[in-house]
Amino acid sequence: MKHKTVKEKAQNIYEVLKPQFGYVNKLQAPRIQKVTLSSTTGSVKDPKKKELIGDRLTKISGQKATATFAKKSIASFKVRQGDPAGWQVTLRGERMWSFLEKLVNVSLPRTRDFRGLNADSVDAMGNYTFGIKEHTVFPETSDEELKDVFGFAVNIVTTSKSKAETRALLEHIGFLFKKIDTAQ
Repeated sequence: MKHKTVKEKAQNIYEVLKPQFGYVNKLQAPRIQKVTLSSTTGSVKDPKKKELIGDRLTKISGQKATATFAKKSIASFKVRQGDPAGWQVTLRGERMWSFLEKLVNVSLPRTRDFRGLNADSVDAMGNYTFGIKEHTVFPETSDEELKDVFGFAVNIVTTSKSKAETRALLEHIGFLFKKIDTAQ
């Protein structure tokens, strides 16, 4: 039996979720619009390390990362307006699907002590955000320099109308969520 890709699973989401949510039109079914990866370089002082973070995000995503800058000055954090603050990548189309495939089937299972993602991280608009503590779970990053490990956030933007729809969509395409212990 052929293994279905994340994209193939997402394409038949209407048939899967129709009985649960009572859809009458295919356009009512939720879809993934884009995936955003972002990392801050707040406490890193060395410019080479800041560039390394951008380079690694580029390798992980397959698309060049763009620098983000501070919007205003905050004296207590020693940040001035216009200072480099981090890196961001927005993925759509085939790059988005290949990243999600790699995330679900390779990287999340490689995460140390992985017991599932937190299902409560879905916001009111149906978007799902979670953090990856170590970028080294992705196969593109070399394990040579383990002293320069950084984390980043993954934001999955969907067309869902509710948290339940988002969770059902992500579970169908292969995301594993923590089991909620109701015995307490």
